[in-house]
Amino acid sequence: MMFFGKASRRRLKEGAGRPRDGLHRSRPCVFAGILALTGCMVGPDYHKPKLVMPASFKEAQGWIKASPADAAPKGDWWTAFGDADLDRLEPLVAVNNATVAADYYAYEEAVQVVQETRGGLFPTVGLTGSATREGEGSKGGGTVSTISTGTSTTAGGTGTGGASGTGATTGGGTGTAISTTNLASGPRTSGSFEGSVDWTPDIWGKIRRQVEGDVDAAQVSAADLANATLSEQATLATDYVDLRAADAAVALYQATVAADRRSLNITQNQANAGVAAPSDVITAQTTLEGAQAQLINAGESRAQYEHAIAVLVGHAPAELNIPAGGLMQTVPVPPPGVPSTLLERRPDIAAAERMMAEQNAQVGVDIGAYYPDISLSALGGYTADPIGGLFNVANSLWSLGADMSATLFEGGTRSATVAAAQFAYDESVETYRQTVLSAFQDVENDLSDLRILGEEAPVEAQAVADAQRGVQIALNEYEAGTQPYTTVAAAQLTLLGDQEAALTIQQDRLLASVALFEDLGGGFGAGDVPGRGEIQAKLPFLE
Repeated sequence: MMFFGKASRRRLKEGAGRPRDGLHRSRPCVFAGILALTGCMVGPDYHKPKLVMPASFKEAQGWIKASPADAAPKGDWWTAFGDADLDRLEPLVAVNNATVAADYYAYEEAVQVVQETRGGLFPTVGLTGSATREGEGSKGGGTVSTISTGTSTTAGGTGTGGASGTGATTGGGTGTAISTTNLASGPRTSGSFEGSVDWTPDIWGKIRRQVEGDVDAAQVSAADLANATLSEQATLATDYVDLRAADAAVALYQATVAADRRSLNITQNQANAGVAAPSDVITAQTTLEGAQAQLINAGESRAQYEHAIAVLVGHAPAELNIPAGGLMQTVPVPPPGVPSTLLERRPDIAAAERMMAEQNAQVGVDIGAYYPDISLSALGGYTADPIGGLFNVANSLWSLGADMSATLFEGGTRSATVAAAQFAYDESVETYRQTVLSAFQDVENDLSDLRILGEEAPVEAQAVADAQRGVQIALNEYEAGTQPYTTVAAAQLTLLGDQEAALTIQQDRLLASVALFEDLGGGFGAGDVPGRGEIQAKLPFLE
């Protein structure tokens, strides 16, 4: 493989050092990030790999050169075939096809994952409240004494000390409180109301790298949706061509059956007149029955293609009936343009490119595991018993806190995770290169098929015309008694074979045309993958 030479080893070596580069680049950001509660993003920034593009397609010699802006078919590419039934069926794929619908929901799911991850950039705000009403069931009075101990602190928060009470204290120490409750005074209501804020600032950019990767993943899903739509549309066009070829085969075999029946009548008349042998009648009868069997088989194939089309447009086979029609005679050929335009015109290439960006972002996410997590929290509220003075300053409470956690030793797990992510990125690069090369191969194959079949079609058409004359000559000679009927039967089989070959060539030319439309991306363009801003615009700023 040409990708595993010195350049590849150098790329792998450079890739293996990339995590360390990311660490070195991020060190200047540490203190500024802590002070400003923001910072830089660890990990490598994504750069699209450069590929060496051929100047033109090998099989495009002699084709009319088109500019990149005009090369790709736009919009409803199937209209180039000029078939009303095909034009009616194709738009239903994007609306009713279950495969396309599944890819659509996968894309929407990926968009929501972006929001799920992005939520980690913002604080979590909570609010709690409680109320308790208590009393004593007896009618008599009485008192209950409660002895409690506690510790007071100099920081803000809750503390119990001295005689009684809750709140911020100015001195430390421990104390014992004795409280007396007069149960005869009736039921009492106590309550609390607190608000809290927790935040883990994305100092190292780990969450932002994950958001970046999730947006890339959503773009992959969007390209997959476009690719699924194009694939299903091309499959429908292929099945439709095959259905029309089956219609043409039915018409061919019907004409053959009619001709063979006429030949049988001739041999029977000849036999009745004593001119022909009984074996001639058997030969003619056998030829007729063979054509009848082929006619039945062609009808079976047509039914299966019609059922397949029904499923592609989201209907049960019983719900769709396509009237019989002829095979399209015009073979549209979209101009291939130049190879470099395929990078902008094929959704599978767009998906592979976005996958590289996603894997690159994952490298940054995994590098972020080297850095500590810092969390901030705040709490404030009121608590009172009884509840009547709940929002009094004397009943307020508050707290502030900060936590930091870091892993000091884990047996090489983090470095292995980063290396795995780097190799996953390198794998995606090679997958992208292979996708591009396969795209070139697909287009070259389609162009060669169209060229070769286009050269073969007129030759086969001439063969059909010659075979038709041969059948007529054989029949005339048979009726004149100068040739046996086997000559007629052989001429008829030759004609049918040439007619079938001509039909197959036309069918294959149309299928190659459909394949070329698909391999050039149909109506897809790079702008059809939503940009980062478009995806984020679909989401609320805050939940």
